[in-house]
Amino acid sequence: RELPISHLTIYSFSSENWRRPLEEVRELMQLLRFYLRGELANLHRENIRLCVIGERAMLPPDIVTMIDHAEQLTAGNTRFVLNVALSYGARQEITAAARALAEQVAAGTLRPQDIDESSLAAGLYTKDMPDPDLIIRTSGERRLSNFLLWQLAYSEIYVTPTLFPDFRRPQIFEAIIDYQKRDRRYGGVN
Repeated sequence: RELPISHLTIYSFSSENWRRPLEEVRELMQLLRFYLRGELANLHRENIRLCVIGERAMLPPDIVTMIDHAEQLTAGNTRFVLNVALSYGARQEITAAARALAEQVAAGTLRPQDIDESSLAAGLYTKDMPDPDLIIRTSGERRLSNFLLWQLAYSEIYVTPTLFPDFRRPQIFEAIIDYQKRDRRYGGVN
């Protein structure tokens, strides 16, 4: 909140995480309930907008209700947007956007030659959000893990050995300072 960052997306539960042991998934859902109940008032008081991206149909109905309520309550907040990727997979997101375009072509409301990057991007969960400038990978991992594959095309990547629970203010500032030293070319040459 102290940095001039307008959006932060946290990958909290991937579509692949549904394949984890049932007890582990139950515990993660309980943790999600706990944080949705406990942090919503604080988010709203801090003028933070909460957005959840992912396949909600997979989530328990009570959690979907809590998410809907949280998004409605914070919809007008303007200080910062916190995106939480829940039951999210980038391949599924891109597939759903492509399927929607195919349905428009089949219905005769869209010509195939009119499909471009913008029309596909308009079908993504993140259609109203800027593409990330920086992705921070904790725990030394060097993979994207099916996270925002379309949106990360020109994002800078910062890898840290710090595990996520231990990733705090000093590590955030270290990542930002590293990012500020970079020369972003977006595929071009300087």
